Amino acid sequence: MSDRMKRRELLGAVAGAAAATTLSACGKNDEAPKGVQPPVQSSETFHWKMVTTWPKNFPGLGTGANRLAELIEQLSGGRITVKVFGAGELVGAFEAFDAVSRGTAQIGHGGAYYWKGKIPAAPFFSAIPFGFTPDEINAWFYKADGVKLWHEAYKPFGLIPFPAGNTGPQMGGWFNKEINSLEDIKGLKMRIPGFGGEVLKRAGGIPVTLPGGELFQAMQSGAIDATEWVGPYNDLAFGFYKVAKYYYTPGWHEPGSAMEAIVNADAFARLPKDLQLIVENACKIVNLEMLAEYTARNQQALQTLVEKHGVQLRRFPDDVLKKFRELTLEVIADVTSSDPMAAKVWASQKAFLARVRKWTNLSELSFLKARDEM
Repeated sequence: MSDRMKRRELLGAVAGAAAATTLSACGKNDEAPKGVQPPVQSSETFHWKMVTTWPKNFPGLGTGANRLAELIEQLSGGRITVKVFGAGELVGAFEAFDAVSRGTAQIGHGGAYYWKGKIPAAPFFSAIPFGFTPDEINAWFYKADGVKLWHEAYKPFGLIPFPAGNTGPQMGGWFNKEINSLEDIKGLKMRIPGFGGEVLKRAGGIPVTLPGGELFQAMQSGAIDATEWVGPYNDLAFGFYKVAKYYYTPGWHEPGSAMEAIVNADAFARLPKDLQLIVENACKIVNLEMLAEYTARNQQALQTLVEKHGVQLRRFPDDVLKKFRELTLEVIADVTSSDPMAAKVWASQKAFLARVRKWTNLSELSFLKARDEM
C-alpha cells in the first residue's frame, strides 16, 4: 500500500471515529452539544420560472438574469432550478410584474421604474433624476432602510424584491437632432421611463414607454425622435448608431440604475431557510457583477461608436439640465403629496442623500478631479 493511500485511510478513520463519538455522546434523540448545529438540508427540489423585461440573452441585462438563474442553481446544489424566459417568450416585457405576482412565474428580473403605474413609489428603487450614484443607492439598500422600504412597497402585490444588478451611470440618449436649448425639447417624442419621462413631459416633450426590443424599429420608422436605453455597451449592441447620430451626456435621468429581482412571496415562503438565503445572496452577487461588467465594457464600446461609426457626442446645455432638475423636484413633490408610501421612501432617500453626497463629493469627486488634472 502506498503512503498516499495509507494517509487517506487514516484520515477516513479519524473522521469516522469523530462522527461516532459525537453521536455516542449526544445519544440518538438528544440535541447536539451547545454551539454545534448539525446542518439541516431538505431534499425537496423546486422548479422555478423567471420572466424578464429584457430581450433574451441581451448583453448585461439579459445575461445578468441568466447569471442569477445559474447562481441560484449552483449555490443550491440543484435544489432550485430556474428556467429563464426573455421578454415576449412567456409574457410581454411589461407583464413580468403581474406574472410573478399571480404565480405564473416564481421570479422576475427587470427595473422598478416600469411599475410606477401600479406603485407610485417604485421608481425610487431604481433611479430618479439627479439622484443616487450606484455606490450610494447600494449603501441605502443594504446599510439604511432601502430594502426594508422596498419590501413594504411590494408586499401588497405578494412580491419580495431584491437589488439584482446596476448599469452604472447611463447616457442621456440618442437624438436625431441636436439639443441646443429648451425649445428643442418641445414636441420631442422620446422613449424614456420613470420620473425622467414625467420631467420630459413637463419640459414640453412627449414621453413614450417601449420595451428595449422595440426601440430600434421605433427610431428607424420615425415613431419616436429620440431614445434612451442604457449606455455604450448596450446601445452598440442595439445598433442605435444606424438610426441616430447624436449621443448625449450626462444621463441625468438615471445616474445609477438599480435592477431588481422580484420573487413571488408564496414561492419564497415554501423554500427552506437555507434556500431563501441562497436566493437573496445570489441577487447580491449579480448586483456586484453587473456593475463591474458595465464599468469594464462601456468605454471600449463608446470608442467603437465614435471612431468606427462616427457617432457625435454632445453634452446637454446647462440651461436644459437646470430646467430638468427644477422639474424633477416638481415631479417628486407631486408624487409624494399624493402617495404616502412614496412620501415615506423619498423622506428616507432625501435624508440619506443629504449625508452621503457630502462624502461622495469630498472623496470621489475631489479625487477624480485631481486625477484628471495630472
